[in-house]
Amino acid sequence: MKALIEQLILTAARKAHQSGALPSDDFPAVVVEEPKSDAHGDFATNFAMLSAKPQKMAPRKIAQILLDQMENNHDQVAKVEIAGPGFINFFLNPTAWPPVVRQVLEQDETYGHSQLGRGQKIQIEFVSANPTGPLHVGHGRGAAVGDSVFNILKACGYQVHKEYYINDSGRQIQTLGRSVLLRARQLLGEEIVFPEDCYPGDYVKPIAQQVIDTKGADFVRHEDDATITYCARAAAQTIIAGIRDDLERFGITFDEWFSEQSLYDSGRVEQALEDLKARQVVYAQDGAWWFRTTDYGDEKDRVVVRQNGQTTYFASDIAYHHNKFQRGFERVIDVWGADHHGYIPRMTAAVEAAGWRRDQFQVILVQLVALLRGGQPVAMGKRSGEFVTLRDVIDEVGRDAARFIFLTRDYESPLDFDLEVAKQQTNDNPVYYVQYVHARIASILRKAQEQGVKEVRWQAAAGARLTETEEINLIKALDRYPQVMESAAQTLAPHRITFYLMQLAGLFHAYYNKHRVLTEQSDLTQARLCLVAAVQKVIRNGLGILGVGAPEQM
Repeated sequence: MKALIEQLILTAARKAHQSGALPSDDFPAVVVEEPKSDAHGDFATNFAMLSAKPQKMAPRKIAQILLDQMENNHDQVAKVEIAGPGFINFFLNPTAWPPVVRQVLEQDETYGHSQLGRGQKIQIEFVSANPTGPLHVGHGRGAAVGDSVFNILKACGYQVHKEYYINDSGRQIQTLGRSVLLRARQLLGEEIVFPEDCYPGDYVKPIAQQVIDTKGADFVRHEDDATITYCARAAAQTIIAGIRDDLERFGITFDEWFSEQSLYDSGRVEQALEDLKARQVVYAQDGAWWFRTTDYGDEKDRVVVRQNGQTTYFASDIAYHHNKFQRGFERVIDVWGADHHGYIPRMTAAVEAAGWRRDQFQVILVQLVALLRGGQPVAMGKRSGEFVTLRDVIDEVGRDAARFIFLTRDYESPLDFDLEVAKQQTNDNPVYYVQYVHARIASILRKAQEQGVKEVRWQAAAGARLTETEEINLIKALDRYPQVMESAAQTLAPHRITFYLMQLAGLFHAYYNKHRVLTEQSDLTQARLCLVAAVQKVIRNGLGILGVGAPEQM
């Protein structure tokens, strides 16, 4: 319905210009909103006010010209009026809303989908945790955000590829190898003072035992590069396998797991640096090689090759992002933790220096998660008695609750995740609040079958019975879903879907508490069954976008 109003306004403006009533054809974008007060109609626009400058005319006069062009222009519009300094308010006929229910029922699983993206190729990379330990609760939020953004973009007509970047090269991997080696010696009875820069977690012990079992005790008594490298590779493989398993349990699979080491093995890092040298944005100074990131807005230039000849992590990140665009992706989206904020300018510089546009590279920064139990903070230390891993969160509250709660707030805001709330089967638990609607409607539909209603089928005459205020509010919300989806795609904001679903659930609860669906009147019953079935489909579609299940029973 919003699209209908937008088209009415634009058509009226074009006709007014053709007739000479409006001198300019420089029209602003049509913005249509739902007024907060029903007294201001179903929809309102400030189009006339935005047109005042190009038309060199008072907004109310422009509004009247548009109204004159729209007179008797559409049978779905009952009344159009001018308000305030030039707002145009639209009041729809009650008969305009029920057909939305038919549209939802007919489009079913594709309702809310669009061709907004027109097949644009996008790569989204998320999680990409270093393979030096298990995923923690913060990784879980980034995973839920990244996967939901992927689902939203795909549903809106983009060609999307999701990827995990494995940091399996460099100093932290060597540190992991040394940690495994020292743990192996401890398991063999040696007195070891564990260095502060090594990884102390208990997850290292079984890996160390695996190395002993595979290579023998004598192997781990030698602390040379070959031994450390072997331990590092063995540990990284084991940890990555665990990360894969955790993510699959979280409902996430990737199109590609991309190895950082492969960039070195293929010569891509060296080639990327040579390309930048040829562009004269990498220069030698004090025995090192520096990237002129300040030319592209960074606060200082960055080292890409150290004095000892070793490349920095930035160098391989440059090569990786160049590779992304070389693979034909038109946009690249990275999901990072909030602590990587300062890394954005240098990575943007690397993209722009290589010849791509700044707006082709986007970063989603995900803020921290505060884990609570009954309102009290949970200790986050690896040595504490409380857990911090994503796997343990999933085991305790379930995948659905974890994913939904991770997405209840904008990822730019910190999130409090209360484990006890996530387990409750009450309206205080947001995922239960929404899933319950789907299950309740499934129960209603089963009961209708038991009472002899063989199928839920839209009939226009019966649909005209949907006139109650709560019914119209539900239908308006259903009509809003495709716009919410497109808005979420444009802003990369999955929490908009979550917020919408909670609003829709609230409207359903208000309706169900006041009106019977199964009545003594067959046509009214059929109309209301169609309405609640449409609500159920949109709940299911929205939950699916978030990677959350839609249960038939609870």
